[in-house]
Amino acid sequence: MRDRVLAIVSLIAQYVMEEREFFSESDIVEELLGEGFDAEEIDAAFTWMERISIENRRQNGAVELKQPTSRVYTFDEEQLLSLEARGFLVRLRSLGILDDELQEEIIDRASRLHDEEISLEEIKSLTALVLFSHTQEHWQREVDCFMKDDWSRLYH
Repeated sequence: MRDRVLAIVSLIAQYVMEEREFFSESDIVEELLGEGFDAEEIDAAFTWMERISIENRRQNGAVELKQPTSRVYTFDEEQLLSLEARGFLVRLRSLGILDDELQEEIIDRASRLHDEEISLEEIKSLTALVLFSHTQEHWQREVDCFMKDDWSRLYH
């Protein structure tokens, strides 16, 4: 079973690096079930990844989230932020780069700065500014990675 769990983790990492349009854990689970993995193996893989993620955050001094959250966008926010921009924020949130407060600050600033739709590049720039304003040294590597679309460096 260990080999199959590692295979699942590898597939999930591949999905993320290929920037597949998965927005929830259930979408990934459905895909893995379709690949022939059973629910117990998939659960074991997610549990293993969560433990590794928590351990990495502790080692890096990051604050551990007590309870995962999802952001529901208002109609106005959906009109303001392009689908790619919202997907980008979801990705940063799921990677633990953004917490609830930072994500809200980015959305708030975006709504105050623009009246028309915000593109992916614009939200990247705004996110970089917000992260730099909080702690330049702590976020510099992450900002560099996402500005250059080099997502693989975030996993190593």
